[in-house]
Parts: sequence; C-alpha cells; structure tokens
Amino acid sequence: MSPLSAELFAAGDGTVPPPLTVTRIFTAWSVDPWLAAVIVAVGGLYLYGVSTLTRRGDKWPIGRTVAFVGGGLGTMAVATMSALGTYDDTLISVHMIQHMVLSMVTPVFLCLGAPVTLALRVLPLVWRKRLVALLHSRFAKVVSFPLVAGILFVATPFTLYMSGWYQATLQNDYLHEITHIHFVLVGSLWFWPLLGIDPVPNRLAHPFRLLAIFATLPFHAILGLTIMQDNDLIAASYYNGRHRTWGSSPIADQHAAGGILWGSGDLVGLLVFIVLAVQWAKHSQREAEREDRRLDRLEAEEARRVSSTA
Repeated sequence: MSPLSAELFAAGDGTVPPPLTVTRIFTAWSVDPWLAAVIVAVGGLYLYGVSTLTRRGDKWPIGRTVAFVGGGLGTMAVATMSALGTYDDTLISVHMIQHMVLSMVTPVFLCLGAPVTLALRVLPLVWRKRLVALLHSRFAKVVSFPLVAGILFVATPFTLYMSGWYQATLQNDYLHEITHIHFVLVGSLWFWPLLGIDPVPNRLAHPFRLLAIFATLPFHAILGLTIMQDNDLIAASYYNGRHRTWGSSPIADQHAAGGILWGSGDLVGLLVFIVLAVQWAKHSQREAEREDRRLDRLEAEEARRVSSTA
C-alpha cells in the first residue's frame, strides 16, 4: 500500500484524499496503469527509432530526444500521476494546472521532438509511403489547417467548463483519461504546424505563426476571468457532495483556478511566441547565408566567363 493509500485508509475516507501539503506535492504519486502503458510504449518506440538511426551511423539531435522523452512524455507523466493527478478531481485549481500542462506544455515539447521526421527516417519503405500518404491526405490537411486546429484548441476549454463535460469527467474514470489524451492531441494539432520542425500539410510563414499564437492568447484570458468572477460553482453537485473539510472553499478554489488559467495561458503563449521569434531569426539568417552563397557562385561564374574571353 502506498503512503497516500495508507493515509486514506487510516482516515476512513475513500473519496477525499488527505490535505494537500508541501510534502504531499512531492510524494502523493498515484500511478495510472493505462496512461503509464501509453507513455512507456510511445517513449520506447521513439528511443528505438533513435537507436536504429545511431546503429546505422546517422545522427539525431540529442535536444530532440530530450524534448520528446523528457519534456513531452515527462510532463505528461507528472501531470497525470504526480500530486496533480492525485488531486485533480478534488481541487479544480490543481486540475487547471494539469489541464494547462497537458494542453500547452506537453504538446510543445512533443512537437519539438520531431517524431514524424524520425518515423520517416527509420520506418520500412512500405510504412514510410503510408505515412507520407497520410500526411498528404485530405484528413491531415483539414485537421492541421491552422483555422481548424485553432478553433479546436480554443473551443476545448470553453466547452469543457461551460457544459456538463467537466462534471462527467469527474464521475467517469475512462472519460477522465480520454480527456487527458484529448488535451494532448488537440494541443499537438495546434502547435505542430506552428513550430514547423516536422513536415506538415499546411506550413505557415513565420509572421503568420506569430500572429496565430498572438490571436489565441485573449481566449485563455477571457475564460480565466470568467471563471474567476463566476460565483456559480462549476460541477457544483460533485464538489458539494465530496464534503471536503480542508483547504479553501470550492468557490474560492474555482476562482484560483480561473487565475491559473489566465496567467499560465499568457505565460506559456509568450514562451512559444519567443521560440517562434528565435526560429524566424534563424530561418532568416539561413536564407541570408544561402543568398550570399548564390551571389558568390554567380560572381565566380562571371569572373570565369570574363577570364575565358580575355
């Protein structure tokens, strides 16, 4: 029995975990077998692909591996199985942190790991052709189109908290886990064409990528402020039925959750904005270097032509 399970047993309360303290922030882990299996399987496949490249003498940037396995899958594991996962159905403020990690942090690192590029380099020819066909399919073009992906990304939190979806996830473990995966997938669809490392059906120019990120920032702020100012408790029947006797009141916790959504959405958006600006600067530098080499070649060819006719 884990320490947290022992405390629950001792408290005689199988529904509400013990008070969230500084110590429990680091120790209240609860492994989700299904999500753990998904994370291990995806990480294993990625590392196998990197190992395959290495064995045949090809190079793969270590930064991409660290981003995908450590930053992407690592933050997903922390969000779902640390104290964030243990208390996500007890405190909406904790759930909100988990939500923001899964929808904005994990996808960014997964995309920076360039898993599609890795797959195209290691898959057998027949599977590589199928992956290329999928990337060029109408389905891929539609779901990765920035307007469609942006609408899904923005609409997900509004639909979650402004409908019965959120309470349903609190009462159904399978829907709860599926929603976690949904956060990651929708976030990945949004950031995949914007970060632009993998081949994508719809590649935007860098100015439009920056504009797209900038355009989504107000929506997190709007929803966060709405939740902060709303005195009607979200999932009221669920939270009132829990009879939690520690911590802030459910409505105060909800207001804190709104502040987390507002602040973290802007912060992560700003960080992605900076990443895109750096990518744009590097792209412009590479373009300038290519243009310099082209002009040098033309100058050399002109010099040879002049010397040959002299």
